[in-house]
Amino acid sequence: MKPAIDTVIFAETPEGIAIALRAAGFPVRCCAFLIDGAIRYVVFFSIAEVLAQGGRMGIGLMLIVAFFVIWLYPVIFELMPAAATPGKRLLGIKVMMANGLPLTPAGSLIRNLLRAVDMLPLAYGFGILAMLLRPDARRLGDLAGGTLVVYRDQTPPAGDFGVGEPMPPPFALTARQQAAIARFAWRAPRLTAERAEEIAALAAAVVPGSKPPAASRLIGIARWQHGQRRTVVQDTAGRS
Repeated sequence: MKPAIDTVIFAETPEGIAIALRAAGFPVRCCAFLIDGAIRYVVFFSIAEVLAQGGRMGIGLMLIVAFFVIWLYPVIFELMPAAATPGKRLLGIKVMMANGLPLTPAGSLIRNLLRAVDMLPLAYGFGILAMLLRPDARRLGDLAGGTLVVYRDQTPPAGDFGVGEPMPPPFALTARQQAAIARFAWRAPRLTAERAEEIAALAAAVVPGSKPPAASRLIGIARWQHGQRRTVVQDTAGRS
């Protein structure tokens, strides 16, 4: 079985644009849930103390408030521009559609109403199990609603490669090889140095030389094939 390498996943928008998303895992989502739970607890019991003075009518209103606080609290905040509850905003994560588009009202409603299933059999057992087993950490509500929880950090735009001096490839590359090297160079800034070298080692046949760092050589080839050759040209001129 192939192990999960990182939490970066790729989604394709209806326009055919591929975007990289960094899925938020169980630990950060659990912390956000606890923060939101504390906020809801304070809000509900503050209102409940006032409504408790109203007798039966107050109790009826209290049940309505409880429904809104428990079930619609996340929906209201997720449909705001930030697409995140206060807990999620504090920890730098948000909710969006799994295809990379902004969250829709239907998606938010489904993912939150399906918490009733994620809660089973006890203490969000099904939801936690689904998040731990999937590389994109989607619980059952996310799967049903077509949603995904991701970090808010922006991914580097196309052409924003990692560190590496432009250098020509040792031989002519196919279009597929060029695309693979470019994708690696775009992702390199989001990888650890160790992981970048591990991936670059898989392209040993393309990377000239045998000594590390292979990652910077791949990035150099990506820069070269995208026209960033000024440094190499200057160095060649200087040697002559």
